[in-house]
Amino acid sequence: MADVVAGGAGFIGSHLCERLLNMDRAVICLDNLVTGRASNIESLVGDPRFSFVHHDVTEEPPSLPQVMRIFHLASPASPVAYQRHPIQTLMANSLGTLRLLDLAAKTGARFLYASTSEVYGDPLEHPQRETYRGNVSSIGPRSMYDEAKRFGEAITMAYRSSHSVDVRIARIFNTYGPRSDPNDGRLVPNFLVQALANRPITVYGDGKQTRSLCFVSDLVEGLVRLMESDDASGEVINLGNPAEHTILEYAQVIRELTGSSSQIVFTSQAVGDDPQRRRPDITKARDLLAWEPSIGLKDGLSRTIEYFRSEISVQEATA
Repeated sequence: MADVVAGGAGFIGSHLCERLLNMDRAVICLDNLVTGRASNIESLVGDPRFSFVHHDVTEEPPSLPQVMRIFHLASPASPVAYQRHPIQTLMANSLGTLRLLDLAAKTGARFLYASTSEVYGDPLEHPQRETYRGNVSSIGPRSMYDEAKRFGEAITMAYRSSHSVDVRIARIFNTYGPRSDPNDGRLVPNFLVQALANRPITVYGDGKQTRSLCFVSDLVEGLVRLMESDDASGEVINLGNPAEHTILEYAQVIRELTGSSSQIVFTSQAVGDDPQRRRPDITKARDLLAWEPSIGLKDGLSRTIEYFRSEISVQEATA
């Protein structure tokens, strides 16, 4: 009996694999390594309970032992990645979701779909509740991700009603921590790379846009609780940290924690439907899962900085 983590070599996926192994589960990691990194799972490969299968979820699943749970995290997730791989992003969340739901239907496995706060678009409701339908462009520069995730949610719910698959959906808000790709273009990796190199920290617009950042171990705990809950079948639940800060505040904290001499410079507003405010309402997660984040911003950033220092040193040594 095994748990499948599709996208298990990714940033969040690798931490989830590690967490499941710590729960004494057998784990099968599926990943095509388009955006996942083999280095993320190096420490897991020697564990006899862990197996890695190089696999694209849009293809028929390989022969697997009895599957109990399927976590579908297989998709490019940063704007840089999904805009570089738009078709792969659309297919991973449509055909890939179909393939994994078929597997769940055949094996009786419980299924968790990793959706995103991007389904809310540039929100007109603040904070965002699960009932909010979003402000999303179906043809905008983020549409390959936003619309793929919206479709993934829809087909997941359709399999619940038509095939009686036990499903649940996590809408994941901005997550950071060790094993995030230094080059993925998101807020924390960008600012850390710049700060550690004492280069200017570039802030889009006036820096008053807000984000709510959740440390990866908190997020993974939420995913596990959502999967394990017998009361969460068919539920859509926000997972994220409701502590909201401006982009400029994040830049200032990162500069302070890294001891950087970087200047903070302002550049033209980000192009591409960049949300102005982002903050989850996690009332449902608190009530149904007894979950909320526990890692404070400075603590989480300090752990992430330690990883980035090591990662950048390795990259420089092998350059």
